[in-house]
Amino acid sequence: MDRSTEIREFLRTRRARVTPDEVGLAPHHGARRVPGLRREEVAQLAGVSVDYYIRLERGHTRGISQTVLDAVARALQLDGAERAHLFDLAQPADTRARRRPPPRPQKVSEVLHRTLDALAVPAVVQGRRGDVLAANRLGYALFADFAARPRRERNFGRFVFLDPAARSLYTDWDRAAADTVALLHLYAGRHPDDPQLTELIGELSLKSDAFRGLWADHDVQAHTTGTKRLHHPIIGDLTLDYQVLSVQDDPEQTLVLYTPEPGSPSAEALGLLASWTSTSTAEALPPERTPGPPG
Repeated sequence: MDRSTEIREFLRTRRARVTPDEVGLAPHHGARRVPGLRREEVAQLAGVSVDYYIRLERGHTRGISQTVLDAVARALQLDGAERAHLFDLAQPADTRARRRPPPRPQKVSEVLHRTLDALAVPAVVQGRRGDVLAANRLGYALFADFAARPRRERNFGRFVFLDPAARSLYTDWDRAAADTVALLHLYAGRHPDDPQLTELIGELSLKSDAFRGLWADHDVQAHTTGTKRLHHPIIGDLTLDYQVLSVQDDPEQTLVLYTPEPGSPSAEALGLLASWTSTSTAEALPPERTPGPPG
């Protein structure tokens, strides 16, 4: 991933969504040639010269300071995830010494595997790039039997965009697709040189028009909680709240839990799925004890 291109497109798309009225600027007389803010308006709001901001938007970040990036983030009304993404892309001079080392292969600990087995709700361990590193029986039964797939295909991006079953599973597929891309963009800012990321983005861009369009939006978002609405092929409609928990041994692993409202139709349906997975499919959904996708 070319960092300069990513910075340029990210800043361009962020200023395109902010209007002068929203940031208290006087209205511009005459037709505006660009949606949202112009470069000189961002520079004015951030308290930097126009030339300086143009250099930043072109990806020239050598010597850029945290103070300037903070000012640009405020001018563009970036949220926490977007601000972190900008800092990852720009690598300000006063943080360059703390660059992250190359990512090591991820492996789910035996303790976490036992935790998965003990949980009575669907649970998935997710790694870098949306890789599915492990899940319990209900987790596999809820989405897809990732354990039975080749290791390279145990990835939510490939599932959402390349598996026809995903469009039937997600009641709001468009939202699920946008969320998946937003998480990938966030990861790409931290690890732009990850060869497996480059391969994944290339494959999805080649095979999915929807992915290409969403990737060009440059939206980023970090999800910690929310609601999924699914139409499962066996038990029908489900509304599940999800919670994303960090894994202390590896900050780039997360444990995602899916829970229904007690006493709801979704809780009853999930109970049927649990019964089904513990009987007729017990052999088809073995507990995963092998490492997830390399990297």
